Amino acid sequence: MRVSLPEKISSRVVLVLLVLFTLLPFVALLSVALSPANTLPSGISFFRELHWENFVTAFQLANFPTLMLSSATLVIIVVPVVVLTATMAAYGLTWLRVPLAGPIFLLFLLGLTIPTESLITPLYLTMHNLGLVNTVWSVALPLAALQIPFGVFWMRSHFLGMPGELEEAAQLDGSGPFRTFWQVQLPLARPAISTMLILSFLWTWNHFILTLVMIDDPSHRTVGGALAGFQGAHATDVVMLCAAALLMMVPTLLVFLIFQRQFSAALLQGSVKE
Repeated sequence: MRVSLPEKISSRVVLVLLVLFTLLPFVALLSVALSPANTLPSGISFFRELHWENFVTAFQLANFPTLMLSSATLVIIVVPVVVLTATMAAYGLTWLRVPLAGPIFLLFLLGLTIPTESLITPLYLTMHNLGLVNTVWSVALPLAALQIPFGVFWMRSHFLGMPGELEEAAQLDGSGPFRTFWQVQLPLARPAISTMLILSFLWTWNHFILTLVMIDDPSHRTVGGALAGFQGAHATDVVMLCAAALLMMVPTLLVFLIFQRQFSAALLQGSVKE
């Protein structure tokens, strides 16, 4: 397909405008975060004295080391459980002869339609009866359960795009379901798994509603949950709020940069046929 020069130029202009539109909020946050403390900046300006020490102050005020440790602990628990469970369930519903596979998949789809806010009260009562309130498990278990339906939907879409000859060849070689899943399907599913890993990390790291409800001590909450408390304590200090918000974004940006190639490959998978 040949693309004319005007089409190339117009497409590049549109992409540049979209990038600028996307980056503008982050530039505004950075501009405010570098302003003098206890001020109310107006507009975006980097031609004044830049106060990089605001990030150090926000890091100390918000007690970020403890909060990041809590968030990292939550991520270490939730993300592997979601990725492993969703991948295995999706493979079973796609290639194994699971009874009532269709209705079971519909149940997972129904899980996508339930808003988290509507489950807060029953989840709190359940965790309270189990004696798990004020522990990491009171947040990790509900988060994993809420993310698994999307994981099953995402990975099932990937497995449906795989040729059936792979399964047939593995069966002819004498491979059982587990060996076929582990040695044949799983290596081919790395882009899809990487995308699900990124999304699960983002949802877990940025989640704050369950953290606010399940954990009473602000010092043991996650970064996302503590940011709401930080906002209440420093509501008038816009500079510190912006600096704390940018510090919270750093881990998510690093994870995306590390897995961006796999993320793009999963999104483009099946769109181009060789």
